[in-house]
Amino acid sequence: MGNVIFLISAYSPIDNLFCLLSDLTDTTMLAAWSLPCCFTILLGLLELCRAQYEHLGYPHGYPQGYPEPEQEQYSAPELPPDTPRIQLRLAGDKRKHNEGRVEVFYDGEWGTVCDDDFSIHSAQVVCRELGYLEAVSWFPSSKYGKGEGKIPIIYNDLHFYNTDASCHSRDIVLSLNIQVEDVRIRAILSSYRKRIPVTEGYVEVKDGGKWKQICDVEWTKHNSRVICGMFGFPTERKYNARVYKMFARRRKPSYWDYSVNCTGNEAHVSSCKLGHAVAAKANSTCGGGTPVVVSCVPGRAFSPTPMTGFRKAFRQEQTLVRLRGGAIVGEGRVEVLKNGEWGTICDDNWSLLSATVVCRELGFGSAKEALSGGRLGQGMGPVHMNEIECSGFEKSITECFFNKESLGCSHEEDAAVRCNVPAMGFQERLRLSGGRNPNEGRVEVLVERNGSQAWGTVCSDGWGTIEAMVVCRQLDLGFASNAFQETWYWPGEVSADPVVMSGVRCSGTEMSLSQCLHHGPHLTCPKGGGRNAAGVSCSETAPDLVLNPQIVEQTTYMEDRPMFMLQCAYEENCLSTTSSETPASSHRRLLRFSSQIHNNGQSDFRPKAERHSWVWHDCHSHYHSMEVFTHYDLLSLNGTKVAEGHKASFCLEDTECEEGIEKRYECANFGEQGITVGCWDTYRHDIDCQWIDITDIKPGDYIFQVVINPNYEVPESDYSNNFMKCRCRYDGHRIWMYSCHNGEAMVHQALVERLFYIRHSVLLHCSTTLLELKDRFTHK
Repeated sequence: MGNVIFLISAYSPIDNLFCLLSDLTDTTMLAAWSLPCCFTILLGLLELCRAQYEHLGYPHGYPQGYPEPEQEQYSAPELPPDTPRIQLRLAGDKRKHNEGRVEVFYDGEWGTVCDDDFSIHSAQVVCRELGYLEAVSWFPSSKYGKGEGKIPIIYNDLHFYNTDASCHSRDIVLSLNIQVEDVRIRAILSSYRKRIPVTEGYVEVKDGGKWKQICDVEWTKHNSRVICGMFGFPTERKYNARVYKMFARRRKPSYWDYSVNCTGNEAHVSSCKLGHAVAAKANSTCGGGTPVVVSCVPGRAFSPTPMTGFRKAFRQEQTLVRLRGGAIVGEGRVEVLKNGEWGTICDDNWSLLSATVVCRELGFGSAKEALSGGRLGQGMGPVHMNEIECSGFEKSITECFFNKESLGCSHEEDAAVRCNVPAMGFQERLRLSGGRNPNEGRVEVLVERNGSQAWGTVCSDGWGTIEAMVVCRQLDLGFASNAFQETWYWPGEVSADPVVMSGVRCSGTEMSLSQCLHHGPHLTCPKGGGRNAAGVSCSETAPDLVLNPQIVEQTTYMEDRPMFMLQCAYEENCLSTTSSETPASSHRRLLRFSSQIHNNGQSDFRPKAERHSWVWHDCHSHYHSMEVFTHYDLLSLNGTKVAEGHKASFCLEDTECEEGIEKRYECANFGEQGITVGCWDTYRHDIDCQWIDITDIKPGDYIFQVVINPNYEVPESDYSNNFMKCRCRYDGHRIWMYSCHNGEAMVHQALVERLFYIRHSVLLHCSTTLLELKDRFTHK
């Protein structure tokens, strides 16, 4: 089709501007609540807490025992069969067809509406009746002039039923000539207001350096489906054509010379065939048609809710498909669920068509890229699907034809996708300042201050890797490589030194830093901004550590070890707290096992601390590059921790590697520590601290859990697979470990404590407020 660029434009009748989809940056979508302060905080808290937990594997919905509220059913009011049909129009300014004085056509003549009891709700009904999305405002006077001549006020004391575009009058006045109370409404197009994302608007083509519209005479829903997919939406929907026809009559569009013929399964409109040539008439119309308009259905993650605007964190639907290892929403290694186990897809015959099915299934648009060769990291477990062939219209990748046999496929051939996602404008609200390159710098946020937009810094108190990950994702810079709590070596603009955001706590799934938990207008930052502001450095790649569950299951055993042989382990806190009371002649019962930790990411795993800051331990005569590298926990079936252990990374090295990969890290002679991509570090069951002290636990059934990199000290592309769980049975003499698997671990305790603290603080504040209100009413 040549060098043709498509876009959806949102036409604004108010300022006659074309707001291009890719240029929209206004992200103001939060609902304006008029509830009392306390209840507003509670409503916001409930949504925040739910979003924070969602990425951790909890099922979505209301807690058990709390029924889902029923959807309110609305039925239109019954009107007498002889009720006459009425027509509405906006009059007063021919240049502004979306605002004006409300006039009603009744009994053969046009009349105005009295503003007695008229409200914004009435205005909403009028706007929807005229084909607009909603009313912006209304005025109880005659800004657009009185009705000309003796136009009667037909409707007085108008009553509307809810938001339906139906109404009836209680009192119809036909003879009153006073016009000073005429109503006017300023309405807007459904494609205006810079809603993020823009889901509806004209389709335009850039041809010969000029933007042109397309005639809709031969336009089909398949064409609309392709356009929606390009802009990050899974499917198309019907729209209100009446309002666009009205605009088409008042404009002089410049039409493209061709029509478009898509089958509907194309990933991009450039893959569609050109249709017949369209000859525009002298008046710039096209054969009885109008300019093409497309309306798209946003995925769940990009759909605003009436109460809270957009979701505070991205959460995939409970489907059979998921993406892992991607830097931003909408990209990652494709994994499918089969027989209760997640596995990957082999890249044999992996195409853009099959990738598009995955993207649409997950609520995104069409696929931008179908990646092969483990480009976004290698998975673990089985390869479930191979040689996939899709038509492009399947609702799930599992409906496509595929070869169940995966002989010859390894995780080096894992398939991945990059999907089109809606333009949310998040990048325009954040920037990195003062860095040596665009991938690093002081974090600065654009906020409203004293009625205008201004840049400011983020307080670095509590700033960590998870928060830095969100920043890099928002700026489309990949993964975080470092999070900085001091940025004195990155001098930004002096005008942006003041702190405008503090108390930032992220779960890691947010698409924007503003979606993280943070303080409101009352900021708290003892260190201040400037050189103490938060900073980040980003990288296109990141490591990804995964524990081999089979090794744990196969090597577990129990040992009674004398206390006098555990002095070094005692000094490194590898025993239960009750060990301090154990005499040297007694023993401790240890649950021992081996662990094999693979780096399946795209860059080497290196300790956060530099070599000069590693800590020397005399007892074991080695350096610790990470004081806490893994947590070992034994949990009751209800999730209560009953025993624990921890492992410092006294030796991060390449024990073994895949064929063709050379070892880079070795601990001997104070060597460099780390784990190379494609290699693994093995901690044998017979070394110190490779255990859990179970001396004090009773016989029964338990859950054994391992968490790698528990404090998120080192950035990774996927933290969800850092957890491993096994079922464990102990009879007092023997122990069994079975059903070991990665992921789906208990909620990280630090996150739980953080959310509990915030929830407790808000509830305490609200309780105090309610008590004060109760006292006030009691003393009146």
